[in-house]
Amino acid sequence: MLSQQILRNLIFLFWFITAAAIAQPQTSRPSSAASYLERGNEWLAKGEWDRAIADYDLAIAFDARAAAYYNRGIARQHKGDLAGALSDYNRAIELNRRYADAYLNRGVIRNNQGEHEVAISDFSRVIEINPRDTRAWTNRGSARLDQGNLTAAIADFDQAIKLDPRNGDVWSNRCGARYRQGALDAAIADCDRAIKLAPRHAMTWNNRGLARQKKGDLDGALADFSRAIALNPQEAAFYSNRGGPWLLKGENERALIDLNHALELDPRLANAWIDRGAVWFTKKDFTRAIADFDEALKLNPYLADAYGNRGLARLILGKLAEAEADFARCRALGGSLTPEAERFLREIKQK
Repeated sequence: MLSQQILRNLIFLFWFITAAAIAQPQTSRPSSAASYLERGNEWLAKGEWDRAIADYDLAIAFDARAAAYYNRGIARQHKGDLAGALSDYNRAIELNRRYADAYLNRGVIRNNQGEHEVAISDFSRVIEINPRDTRAWTNRGSARLDQGNLTAAIADFDQAIKLDPRNGDVWSNRCGARYRQGALDAAIADCDRAIKLAPRHAMTWNNRGLARQKKGDLDGALADFSRAIALNPQEAAFYSNRGGPWLLKGENERALIDLNHALELDPRLANAWIDRGAVWFTKKDFTRAIADFDEALKLNPYLADAYGNRGLARLILGKLAEAEADFARCRALGGSLTPEAERFLREIKQK
């Protein structure tokens, strides 16, 4: 039989071990959070979004820190849960008012959702925190470009290029802005530079194709759009854009193939509906042409060209009142009829 002293010692030892076991999780909460955060980062790097989110949930439960919210926001953004990502970025910013990457990612989502002003505010905050952050200047330029503020957008791209002159994406973005500004030679020069720096960037080839088409270089445009398609065959806009020069060259069947494919990939491309309507028009299938112009106007009721083209098709079919209504809407939106259309309209009225 154990002596009373030995028994008391064993009871004390058992109590000490038990107490230590109970206290251990409480004292290791920060280290547990760090472990879950680290493992979540590993899952994130592998593209295992759900597993990453599960670990970030645990990290936050142990010790709610800005990094865990921010990283969970990235995983949620990859999964397409934009509301969840925004919530996480907001929380990360609440915990750390100088969390530049959280502002940046939040700004990207907001800009993609059409909230350009608040996105610009986020990117401007990143620039305040770190004026040498090329990403912030580039993204703010893109947001301003989406707003139609071309001068401010180009100024931001200029600054981004000063900070990182070997960033092909920025040269490509400035090419797009200069194209919209009408500075076609400057746009092409920017895209040339971008292609040298990043020859596999499909959007750069597309942007140069647009500028070349505007200058009347249809073969050059076709070559650029074809290269963009080879690099990214799932981008509907590239097929739609290539349909334009085919149409201008009178290659209606080739234009139709590209435009049909563009609309299969993305039926929300208003310009593809307009151009396919123009193909039907040249093939004298005016009913189909009107149907395509109708679809374009459902997507965007402010397209002057769609009203003008639909009006001309209706005029040819003898629908004078509807045609005149379309022409009036076209002019109200700042569009104009071709001299041939104006002459044809006068002749119909005289008859």
